[in-house]
Amino acid sequence: MRVLVHLFHVVAPVTLILITGVMLTAPVFAQFDQAQSDRAQSDQDAAARVLGPKWQQLSRRAGMIFAGTVLASPSQPLRSDRGVPSVEISLRIERAIAGVEPGQILTIREWTGALSSHPAMRPGEHLLLFLYPPSHLGLTSPVGGAQGQIRLDALGSAVIDQGSRSRSAAQTSLSVSPTATRDTSSRPINLTQLERAIRAARGE
Repeated sequence: MRVLVHLFHVVAPVTLILITGVMLTAPVFAQFDQAQSDRAQSDQDAAARVLGPKWQQLSRRAGMIFAGTVLASPSQPLRSDRGVPSVEISLRIERAIAGVEPGQILTIREWTGALSSHPAMRPGEHLLLFLYPPSHLGLTSPVGGAQGQIRLDALGSAVIDQGSRSRSAAQTSLSVSPTATRDTSSRPINLTQLERAIRAARGE
């Protein structure tokens, strides 16, 4: 009996400490979960503002997603072994998100008929690009035309206001309605936010 009483006096305080610890840490975990949820929602809102309401579909359809600098813009059209006219565009990968490596010099080939679907890529320009997986001819282009080509600031870290850009080129196979245009008119959107949202949409 004395042994049981002794055990009770030893175990009871330990149990009380454990219960108290759980009660104190539960709100901390709840706050952490709420902060994670708030950040995810903020990232999704930013992606919708920049990429449009179908940003998740855009993220999943792309075979290559990255932020980079245009090194060389299209020159004279080339012809594939099947006679398809195309141009070459060289870019340096600065932030790799999918399908590429950071620091890589990537030369893509695009069918000349797709060039009018998105703004021209100019040397020195910083872009966030969503590119289709290369076709059997080795050709690719921005997913959804203008929707898959986002201008970044001089540091390549934030989105430049898209408000002045024409919306006509954005009405593509992704079926974005004329009323569902991008809105980046308020605060700048950080590329880190977009990357988190894109990776989440791709299940990464």
